[in-house]
Amino acid sequence: MNKASSRVVAGIVIMVGFKATDVPPTATVKFLGAGTAACIADLITFPLDTAKVRLQIQGERQGPMQAAASAQYRGVLGTILTMVRTEGPRSLYSGLVAGLQRQMSFASVRIGLYDSVKQFYTKGSEHAGIGSRLLAGSTTGALAVAVAQPTDVVKVRFQAQARAGAGRRYQSTVEAYKTIAREEGFRGLWKGTSPNVARNAIVNCAELVTYDLIKDTLLKAHLMTDDLPCHFTSAFGAGFCTTVIASPVDVVKTRYMNSALGQYSSAGHCALTMLQKEGPQAFYKGFMPSFLRLGSWNVVMFVTYEQLKRALMAARASREAPF
Repeated sequence: MNKASSRVVAGIVIMVGFKATDVPPTATVKFLGAGTAACIADLITFPLDTAKVRLQIQGERQGPMQAAASAQYRGVLGTILTMVRTEGPRSLYSGLVAGLQRQMSFASVRIGLYDSVKQFYTKGSEHAGIGSRLLAGSTTGALAVAVAQPTDVVKVRFQAQARAGAGRRYQSTVEAYKTIAREEGFRGLWKGTSPNVARNAIVNCAELVTYDLIKDTLLKAHLMTDDLPCHFTSAFGAGFCTTVIASPVDVVKTRYMNSALGQYSSAGHCALTMLQKEGPQAFYKGFMPSFLRLGSWNVVMFVTYEQLKRALMAARASREAPF
């Protein structure tokens, strides 16, 4: 075997058998890996997210009895099938471009910078307490919203609109950005920032901290090793906890961001209107698609993220290694 072949084989072995503690991934690797992994997860789970949005906005202009009687969408599968039948399969991916733009900027910050911010709060200590993890999750979640809010507004608007008829508000992603800025002003692109900051502080804490804690517990108890089954289990648990905790804020965020100009005076007004017209159960509308989406999204994202970090570090080590 020549030297070049030996180097390729060695690189493959390193990638397959690479341990997370051998060579810690750099901040750049985490940043790029998180954005890429989130985009892959979005591509796979986007129809579930679209179904969730349709269920969350359903009945917002009616009372609970009228909404139940005239509901167009019923359940996750029913929503998806109805959309495919009435609007075509492409409707399930309406807003995908804005969604990928969002993930590349949003996930890169909230997930990719989490470990760096956690180390900042612990002053470099390897033993991070629950407080430091929660602070890190809240910080990166809020920073991500500050960067990616316009992409989230456009994504939600696209997912909420029907593909045909008079109700269609935007024809393309670029047009959506321009139309919102022209009709609603610069503030229109940042509509729902407050509930989104609250949602993502909660989501980030629930998602990243839960994943962190479950993974650490499994490893310290020697129940699993730092590989695929461990990542899968941790990600699934994080997805469930996140859905239970964040669903009420997520519904308010979706309703408020999708609302017409002047429909709600604030996110608080939106939440109060929901409570008065539809009752407390409205805050858990779309719970099943939210769980299916967040559970599957977390599994795909975290498993891909862990493997990308290892692959990128293995590729870097292979590139830097002498022939």
